[in-house]
Amino acid sequence: MKCDDLLALLNDYVDGDVAPALCAELEHHLAGCNPCQVVVDNIRQTITLYKAGEPYPLPLEFRNRLHAALHERWQHAPTGDSAPTRASTEPPPDS
Repeated sequence: MKCDDLLALLNDYVDGDVAPALCAELEHHLAGCNPCQVVVDNIRQTITLYKAGEPYPLPLEFRNRLHAALHERWQHAPTGDSAPTRASTEPPPDS
C-alpha cells in the first residue's frame, strides 16, 4: 500500500468502515510511515475536538488579525447577494 492509497481510504478508515483485511493493510502501512501516522492522528484529534463541541477561545491578537483580514477581504469582495453586509464584517464585541 502507498500513501495515496491510504489517503483515498482515510475517511472510511477513521470511521471504522473498512473491511478487516484492508484495515490490516492500512495499519501495516501506518506502522512504517510517519507522515501517514501524523495525518491519521490529526484527523482523529480533529474529530475528537469537533465531537466535544467545546468552543476554543482564540488568543486576542490572533482574533484581531483574523477579523482585520476578513474585513479587508470582504471590503474587496464583489457586490451581489453573496457579499456580506457591513454589519456582518464588524468584529463582535469583546466578551
